[in-house]
Amino acid sequence: MRRLALLCTAALLAVVVCMSATAQAAAAWPTVRQNDRGPNVQTVQYLVSAHGFATTADGIFGPNTATQVKAFQTSKGLTADGIVGPLTWGQLAITVQEGSTGDAVRGAQVQLAKHGYAVAVDGQYGTGTADAVRDFEGKHALPVNGVVEADTWRELTGNSGGNHSLPIPRASAPRSEYDDPHHDYPAIDLQVPTGTDVFAVTGGSAFPIGGTTSSCGLGVQVDGSDGAEYRYCHLSARAMSGRITVAAGAKLGDSGNTGNSTGPHLHLQIRFGGALRCPQAMLLAIYDGASVPTPGQLATSGCSN
Repeated sequence: MRRLALLCTAALLAVVVCMSATAQAAAAWPTVRQNDRGPNVQTVQYLVSAHGFATTADGIFGPNTATQVKAFQTSKGLTADGIVGPLTWGQLAITVQEGSTGDAVRGAQVQLAKHGYAVAVDGQYGTGTADAVRDFEGKHALPVNGVVEADTWRELTGNSGGNHSLPIPRASAPRSEYDDPHHDYPAIDLQVPTGTDVFAVTGGSAFPIGGTTSSCGLGVQVDGSDGAEYRYCHLSARAMSGRITVAAGAKLGDSGNTGNSTGPHLHLQIRFGGALRCPQAMLLAIYDGASVPTPGQLATSGCSN
């Protein structure tokens, strides 16, 4: 009997530990505030707009977004401090599911893209979005129903998701553009119209480089948290005037045709270990939602004509 009691006690403790681990694994709502950047900011902007407080969904928490968040908070009887914490997220979250359309769907799609799912941010909750949601739910111990409700919103926003983002909106270029060789040295040129959003491939410390008459033109460098340097060149405008911390997917500026450029495009180069690396394999993996190679795994040759 004593042996049985000990076994039962051990089993009970195992259940308690398991339950505790599950509880700890659940994501907490993130805190988003003015001057933050990235996918969570963009989702806040889409959700605030969906509630009738329109603001530009550019992923930059600027003064207008702060004003609209405060107005939303006031409408819900919340403290109007412009800080999106758990209470504000709880009111912002709109349940969306297959057949839904609009900005709330775009907010969910931004999060799915953050987690590496190949979905377009088009505001149309179709089969592809539903499949991605179900896959995410299955991986995060949520009911697998393809519905983005409060718990799913919390897991989507609270988890950091993928640590990488395409450097331009997915719809701006087909997959075939991401394996094109650079004309001269390890790098890549993506032909996009002037004014196309340019995003951080990975998080780190971002700051302006170059100038309109330099070879790079108006550029931004991100000293990545992965130890690599990422340079984005030929921009028409930059999203910062000094050094800032950015997350993957944060807007760095707008593409353009400044500097030593023969037409509108984004030039991206990656330097790691003292050598330029071929970005193509990394960008293709991000596009496909596959395992992303580290900068040190990228080739130093073979990606130029």
